[in-house]
Amino acid sequence: MGEVTYIDAIREAQHDLLAADDRVFIYGQDVGHFGGAFKATRGLKDLFPDRVIDSPISEDAMIGLAVGASIEGMRPIIEMQFADFSSVGFNQIVNQAGTHFYRTGIPAPITVRLPSGGTPGSGPFHSQMMESIYAYYPGLVVVTPATVTDAYSMLIDAVALDDPVLYCEHKFLYRWLKSDQLKDDEEHLPIGQARIVRTGKHASVVAYSAMVHEALRAADLLAEEGWEIEVVDLRSVKPLDTDTVMASVARTGRLLAVGEAFPWGGVTAEIVSRVTNDGFHLLDAPPQRLNSRDTPVPYHPNLWEAHRPTLESISAAIRNLLQF
Repeated sequence: MGEVTYIDAIREAQHDLLAADDRVFIYGQDVGHFGGAFKATRGLKDLFPDRVIDSPISEDAMIGLAVGASIEGMRPIIEMQFADFSSVGFNQIVNQAGTHFYRTGIPAPITVRLPSGGTPGSGPFHSQMMESIYAYYPGLVVVTPATVTDAYSMLIDAVALDDPVLYCEHKFLYRWLKSDQLKDDEEHLPIGQARIVRTGKHASVVAYSAMVHEALRAADLLAEEGWEIEVVDLRSVKPLDTDTVMASVARTGRLLAVGEAFPWGGVTAEIVSRVTNDGFHLLDAPPQRLNSRDTPVPYHPNLWEAHRPTLESISAAIRNLLQF
């Protein structure tokens, strides 16, 4: 197939899902002939004219339609233009989709694509990481693919689930991240299983989404100083693969959890909490966490760079951890 980008993988997954199952349809703002805000549905309207449907500008209505269609047997994929806008459909996601099976015994298999995370100049309304908010609520699955092959396979797997899934795709990875393959059957893992993407013995860095790549860059830098840093890609934050995280900490004795979301609560806090509760005896140093700053995401590229975890800040946090 040649070189494949992260956004290509998302588009191909949707194509294959539409081709394989008449119950699948895509619904969102400008997803038709325009191809979506980031062109993730480009060309699909021509191939599947009745199942790639433009929505009104109402995220609440979009999710409401999806829930209704799902309980009648369909498997909708909803494209939010930006993850931030999903807050307008929050009630439908957490109180309707998330509780429907518990209340009725009837599943609501919707997949909500959330273009997540910051890029230079995007500012506070187009840059948020929403995974921690949705992971808080029972009944929802939250996935955070960090590779091209996971972007493809995890979207396929998400639509197959009978649970509502929040598919958090990082905008920074759309065209920056590339691979020479779309599928990797040998490396395919189910939703809920983390992946060790770099082995090491001195410290474990647990990350997800775009932060996996920043963590790998930091591990490369520290390797030049003689340190062997293990990097864990969570892949999904709910369910959270505590076993893989704990096994990594057992090997290294040190933990740094890294996320791009705001620091209060959230995924990194959950990781540290679980390791402290269940694996305190494995630790040689206090577990640490690193997140974006506790301010709205700034517009200016220099401020944006200073707001989020980077190669420099992750490397510094690891060095601090290694001092214990």
